[in-house]
Amino acid sequence: MNYYDYIIVGGGASGLMMAYRMSKDTFFDDKSILILDKKKKKINDRTWCYWQDKNDEWQDIVTKSWGTIIFKSDIHSAEESIEPYQYKMIRSDDFYSKIWKQLETKSNINFQKASVLSFQQLEEGALVKTTDKVYKANIILNSILFFDTYKNQFKYPVLQQHFVGFFIKTKHDSFNDSAATFMDFTVDQKENTRFMYILPYSKNEALFEYTLFSKTLLAYDEYKLEIEKYLVNKNITDYEIVEKEKGSIPMTSYKFWKHNSKNIINIGTAGGWSKASTGFTFKKTSIKTVKLIKHIKQNEPLTEFHKIDKFWFYDLLLLDILSKKNYLGGSIFAKMFQKNRPNKILKFLDEETSLVEDLQITLKMPPKNFIKALFQRIF
Repeated sequence: MNYYDYIIVGGGASGLMMAYRMSKDTFFDDKSILILDKKKKKINDRTWCYWQDKNDEWQDIVTKSWGTIIFKSDIHSAEESIEPYQYKMIRSDDFYSKIWKQLETKSNINFQKASVLSFQQLEEGALVKTTDKVYKANIILNSILFFDTYKNQFKYPVLQQHFVGFFIKTKHDSFNDSAATFMDFTVDQKENTRFMYILPYSKNEALFEYTLFSKTLLAYDEYKLEIEKYLVNKNITDYEIVEKEKGSIPMTSYKFWKHNSKNIINIGTAGGWSKASTGFTFKKTSIKTVKLIKHIKQNEPLTEFHKIDKFWFYDLLLLDILSKKNYLGGSIFAKMFQKNRPNKILKFLDEETSLVEDLQITLKMPPKNFIKALFQRIF
């Protein structure tokens, strides 16, 4: 049996970020660390975005940043500065390259290609089973969403943030690359919450991503047709599709962390680290991994790592509304952006606002549906 101090299951953003932080901390220099995944990720397979001030720890791999964002809807449209933030885009191949370059300097951190079948808590330590081996560890950090318990319960609604994106390149300058379109709700809502998300990273290159917050996914051609229709409406017809991406992120306030145990902790999306109301994950993962490193070093129980706060409840109320009246998403976000500065909204979505700031934002949203959702949760 192969023993390690720490086994990280999954070599995606959260798993690699944990390994990266361990490699930077001398506390882990004498600890054996294993990363397990089907493949060692190196190519661009994700685009991550977040907002932060001008300089942060990931600045050296930021592909493009914007100081201005655009919001559009039939109710309200605006193009505004988000000072002191910048909206930042990271391509996953640059992230992988940065992480692996660091990890390869540490002889105590190893990677194995393996298909993980399961893991289990033991009386002492924990086991990981792959198709051909069994590993034992003191602590398992799992970033793969193996279980679907969250789908088969009714206490917490489950939506998906699902999308298809086209990276397009035009022959001539077609884009204002000084502003990112955060949400464009002027697309046909079709009884859902649907918007276009646009990141122009040069004058003739941009990512157009057709995104939904809804319970069910679409057939691929539906996303494709909506992107093509949007481009035609913008008089963008002479272009090539350089890359494509697609994805789906669970949006739920389900308590993923209740599956943690004495020696196993779920991280990333599997640990409930994705922002339930928006699906944003990268920055939250960056913050959570720092806290988890500290938690482990202090030998605190893994079952006590996650703490429910007021933002968990805010997300729950929004999801309660959208699960029953999915078509309201556009108007809710429109009212939020109409009556608040975008930098305050971003601070709120980052879960950094005070209670007074929370009230300044939430009381300006359509009150009827939130009051109803609140009373249904309480009573």
